[in-house]
Amino acid sequence: MSLKDKLARLPGPRPAAAGAGTRDELLAGLREKMAEILDHPAPLPRAAADPSAGLLPFLPEPREGGVLYRRRLTLAPSHHVGRIPVDAATAVSAELIALLALDTTLGACDPRRALFLDTETTGLGGSGTTAFLVGMARFDGEGRLELEQLLLRSPVDEGALVDVVHERLAACEMVVTYNGKAFDLPLLASRAVMTRRPALPDRPHLDLVHVARRLHRARLGSCRLVTLESEVLGFERGPDIEGGEIPARYAHFLRTGDESALLAVVEHNAWDLASLAALIGLYGEPYDLLHPGDLLGLARTFKRAKAFGPAERAADQALERGAGPEALRVRGDIAKARGDRARALADFEAFASEVDDPSVRLELVKLYEHFVKQPGRALEMLSLGTTEPEASTLKRRARLTRKAEKASR
Repeated sequence: MSLKDKLARLPGPRPAAAGAGTRDELLAGLREKMAEILDHPAPLPRAAADPSAGLLPFLPEPREGGVLYRRRLTLAPSHHVGRIPVDAATAVSAELIALLALDTTLGACDPRRALFLDTETTGLGGSGTTAFLVGMARFDGEGRLELEQLLLRSPVDEGALVDVVHERLAACEMVVTYNGKAFDLPLLASRAVMTRRPALPDRPHLDLVHVARRLHRARLGSCRLVTLESEVLGFERGPDIEGGEIPARYAHFLRTGDESALLAVVEHNAWDLASLAALIGLYGEPYDLLHPGDLLGLARTFKRAKAFGPAERAADQALERGAGPEALRVRGDIAKARGDRARALADFEAFASEVDDPSVRLELVKLYEHFVKQPGRALEMLSLGTTEPEASTLKRRARLTRKAEKASR
């Protein structure tokens, strides 16, 4: 039974002794007021009318699309995320970034005019998901990273937030995100539609999650941004908020006006932006700064981009710095792709002497047969097993046997 029903069943005033009528009338009035409150709950507490007087570091700016709540923060050029200064991103080669991203459109962009972007949202997707905190960063003329965060204190102000995002995208040459191709940019584009704003400008997009997976996944497995900070940049955030908690904190803020719920979210977003800039700086000097195991990912990425010279240099560096036999395998693959079969043969043989790998044995079988014309050696290697399907193996063995017999005669 609800509290309202219980109140309705309370007994009315009983006949009372003289002088008790006032008390019975008071109780009856209290019952009526309680019932009315249950029918019409009081409005939920609202956020402070003047955010500058609260905990959150945002100042209000009235705009045509609503009230914009903005925070600005400038990092000195010497600011480091771990071992990498954020301003190193201004000196990277656009061509190198394009190779890492496997996206030629980035080669014509000026990294100094990049817009770093990260959002905190009310969920993981769907028509009801909104970006309630949008963090953006860009470099000023003196190489300082300027952070700008926009907070949606009320859904009615979303148009103002989308307008500023549109302005920043229009002014940049490239946008840099972490998983932004799959999430942040599509979400913001949908919010532009929902708020009846013009479509967001389309800019070349460097999504660092794809670069990170190519370079670091073999060594690290997880490629969360916080993992890269720790294992690649050498930075530990300390206490931080888990992404899964963020929507609930924003919901709590809207419900109660409790600004303390968002303090950790705001700082989390700011650290994400700084880390994006630091990663760009790291990737601008990959041969010297990357872990030997990550240099193999770099070599494979350059090979995919058909940049064989840089790819071989990365493999050489990995081998010199102790990446192990896998560096021989990678360098052999690069040599094969560029048509240097002698180098490929030497590297595959060196690798096969240390590692039992059927796929490399298949490469050696092919080189022995077609390059050095030694069908007998090819047959010996084939007998150890390869990754070739059985039918193809039988066909190859028959052909090699005929060639070996012919050579012996």
